[in-house]
Amino acid sequence: MAISRKTFTALAAGLTLACMATAPALAQTVTQPTLEKIKASGKAVLGVRETSPPMAYALGANEKYVGYHVELCERVLKEIAPDAKLEYMAVTAQNTLPLVQNGTLDIGCGPTTNNTARQQQVAFAVTTYVSEVRMAVRKDSDLKSVSQLAGRTIAASTGTTAVQLLRKQERALGGAPIKTVLGKDHHESFLLLETGRADAFVLDDNLLAGMIANSKDPSAYRIVGEPLGAEPIALLFRKDDPTFKAAVDGVLTKLMQSGEMEKIYTKWFVNPIPPKNMSLNLPLGTTLRQLFATPNDKPLETYQQ
Repeated sequence: MAISRKTFTALAAGLTLACMATAPALAQTVTQPTLEKIKASGKAVLGVRETSPPMAYALGANEKYVGYHVELCERVLKEIAPDAKLEYMAVTAQNTLPLVQNGTLDIGCGPTTNNTARQQQVAFAVTTYVSEVRMAVRKDSDLKSVSQLAGRTIAASTGTTAVQLLRKQERALGGAPIKTVLGKDHHESFLLLETGRADAFVLDDNLLAGMIANSKDPSAYRIVGEPLGAEPIALLFRKDDPTFKAAVDGVLTKLMQSGEMEKIYTKWFVNPIPPKNMSLNLPLGTTLRQLFATPNDKPLETYQQ
């Protein structure tokens, strides 16, 4: 079951405001273990994204949600809650954490970075992707390096770690200003680049590749520059529920060590994906291959040491 986008827009706005105002209190009152909650309600609520291919995105008017992380969530829940009906709720980078905290979502299936600040609010599963944050530009752009960002207008999506990375780059450039324009989601941020209102769009490399592949003219864009950072991406759920984390991690670890995870990865990052049957051509890298061999849930900060 999918909650309609129009219905959810109003619902999420109200829930997000309420969560942001009362998150600590709400987090304390949600005490029922997640698996018990799912069993009692007969459903599991998955937080998904509408515009984050290949990780999580909507297909067509019937609002079917697909992607690498969506499939992983479905695989996990089939194992640990086989009788539960799956309900998909469209969320954004900005409202995912509060909706997980207050128990509206049972599991977040978007491309969420695991960092120490977020670990104070939610729990993360073992890492299932490591992204490099880079920039997409129009093919006629002279931008080739992050050292050229001073004085440029750069698009980023509200609630993403790209915003902090741009501020860090600003300091590295000696305080030379980088004008950041924020889109409410990745679709709006890409539109800023597409229409010339931004010189570049900064985001995880895999998401940029997905946005370009599904654009009107994929040949009109390039991904360029050194990585602004490497980030571990993972499924997320409520803190202080070790039984649920152990169950989720157990399924993911089994998928990784059996070789099945690499097949799922190839399906979404190497093979052609809907809706345009375009390939992102992002083969499994060394870092992620090592993580599949020895799974862990280390936060972003360990990747910066």
